[in-house]
Formats: sequence, C-alpha cells, structure tokens
Amino acid sequence: MQYAGRAAGGAEDDPLYTWSFALGSLIQEAVFLLVVLAIAGFSVERLGLRLPARKALAIGLTVAGFFLIQAFELAYIAIADPGNEQGLTPTSWQPSHAFAYVVNGVIVCTVVPFVEETTFRGLGFYLLRPWGAWFAIVGTGVLFGLSHGLLLALPIIVVFGCVLGWLREQTGSVYPGMALHSAFNLIALVAAVTVHG
Repeated sequence: MQYAGRAAGGAEDDPLYTWSFALGSLIQEAVFLLVVLAIAGFSVERLGLRLPARKALAIGLTVAGFFLIQAFELAYIAIADPGNEQGLTPTSWQPSHAFAYVVNGVIVCTVVPFVEETTFRGLGFYLLRPWGAWFAIVGTGVLFGLSHGLLLALPIIVVFGCVLGWLREQTGSVYPGMALHSAFNLIALVAAVTVHG
C-alpha cells in the first residue's frame, strides 16, 4: 500500500501539519492493533508485553542499540542519501501549523511505535521465534522495513528493525524496542524542523 501510494503520487505535502493525517493515523493504527491483538488471542505472552526481568541491562542494551542504529544511518547516508523519501517530515517550519505538528508528533512517537512493536517484535517475533532467534530477528526486521514502503531508506529501516528484534530477544520484552523506536521517531521530527527546516 505504501509503495502504490508513492507511485501514484498521492502523498500530500507536509502531512504532519494536517489534522486529517492525525485522524487517519489514529484510525489506521487502531485497526492494525485490533487485528494483531485478535490474531494473538489477546495474549500478553505472544505480544511480548511484559517488563524486562533485568531492567538495567535492558536500558544499557537500548542505549547501545540507539548508537548502533545512528552509526549505521550516518554511514549509509554517506553512501546513498535517501533524503525525505517517506515524505512525512516537512520541508520547512510553519508556525501557524505548530499545534497540528505537535499532535501528529505525539502520535508518531507513541501510538505508532506501540502498534508497530506489538505487531513486529510482539506477535511477529513470537510466530518466527520457533525457527531460531536470528530467523525471528532478521525476518521481522525485513518485514518491518518492507512495510514502510521505502526503497532508498530500506536498508536503514531493515537494520533498525533487526536491532529492535535483537532487543526483543535479549530482554524478552517489546518495551525497550518501543522506547528506542519512539526516540528514533522523535529525533527525526525535531531534526526536520530545526536542522533541516
């Protein structure tokens, strides 16, 4: 769906400044979450919705994962600049739309990571884990990358997904990945209107 929408040129300019994007995102994420919860039989175990047993280790691994992703992204951008392929972040700051941007930012940094991590590192990881840890890590990483509908940025998203899967394996929980995913999205949103905007 993401690929088809981009090919058709259907994306609006600066969607994070619009209320329709916020509403559409909430509806889409709610539908996805309900489907995932239903498939998982609303099982906390299958979804990985439990606190890590070793919280200090989980925090350390999350921080390490953050720096690993940032290092890979910087190296990849030096080779092939994906630019703003996803088309979500604005090209310039528009103060008159600041409130809509903040609301969309909250959704992108809380609701989206919750749903995506529950989907991929929760249910997806649970379903692939019987074939081995690395199969689940790489499998959910690739599926996560493909679900974003990006071509140039695909390697970044796949590596990001694999790091999130590795965190899931190491901690037994989706929560560290949710925190890392939220931080990653937040940095992109802030950078879009400060560094780039």
